[in-house]
Amino acid sequence: MARYAFTYPGQGSQAVGMGKDLAGAYPEARQVFDEVDDALGQDLSAIMFEGPEETLRLTENAQPALMAVSMAVMRVLEARGVRLAERAVYVAGHSLGEYSALCAAGTFALADAARLLKTRGQAMQKAVPVGHGAMAALLGLDLETAAALAAEAAEGEVCEVANDNAPGQVVVSGAINAVQRAVDIAKAKGAKRALMLPVSAPFHCSLMQPAAEAMAAALSEVDMRAPSVPVVSNVLAAPIEAPQEIRRRLIEQVTGSVRWSESVAWMTREGQVTHLAEIGAGKVLTGLARRISPDAVATAVGAAGDIDAFVAALAQD
Repeated sequence: MARYAFTYPGQGSQAVGMGKDLAGAYPEARQVFDEVDDALGQDLSAIMFEGPEETLRLTENAQPALMAVSMAVMRVLEARGVRLAERAVYVAGHSLGEYSALCAAGTFALADAARLLKTRGQAMQKAVPVGHGAMAALLGLDLETAAALAAEAAEGEVCEVANDNAPGQVVVSGAINAVQRAVDIAKAKGAKRALMLPVSAPFHCSLMQPAAEAMAAALSEVDMRAPSVPVVSNVLAAPIEAPQEIRRRLIEQVTGSVRWSESVAWMTREGQVTHLAEIGAGKVLTGLARRISPDAVATAVGAAGDIDAFVAALAQD
């Protein structure tokens, strides 16, 4: 029998219009967007559906918006008889997607997840003044080489591995001059490509410590339950289930590296997952999955047309 992991996308997967077809086709999805709007006291769904793009791209909007689309898809699947605990052996999410995974598995209430991500986005943006931090993608280098060149580029500043996304796709983060040095060194070491990313802050590095402290305070005030399905933690690349540990790892995640390549590899090997379903906006994780674990079946389930096909596929397993 197929063994599924449900995965949830992170920042960068947002696009104006996301979720609009879901809201029009399924009342369960529309309800999710209404609940998120109410929780935030903001018409976030209007920004998602109509833009403008620069407003949706703001970290404090993009994070809860991406979670809302993922949860809208989950609500529709649940209404069609797809129960997460019955169909998935693991859940995992890329960066903010870890909150989506936990919300889907019942650890967070939807309104709490929305408010936490709003706080997370605001805190991450405020942690470093605009123009002082940066991130860069290093393509064609392995993780060990990327980590070594980041350390070389630091020169007393912060330059650290932020994301290990897939074999040959590593992102570094830190002080802008140090990250630029990393790009230059990567090119000299034969990287296929090394480019600065259009982001507003240096996520997932030690410069985010003020944001980690803000999330520690926010998470301490939220009720958390054990997930119905083990969540594979970004910072551990291994499953966790106890609420106390989940809280601790979410705080560490703000400054820690997203070990996505290792997480997917763990699920498809030690976890014996055969199918990876990306729940939410875009197809970024589906593309990464095909590079990390090409023997697994990777499917994106984010648009109205995807849902019926996915439910039909599940019925055949």
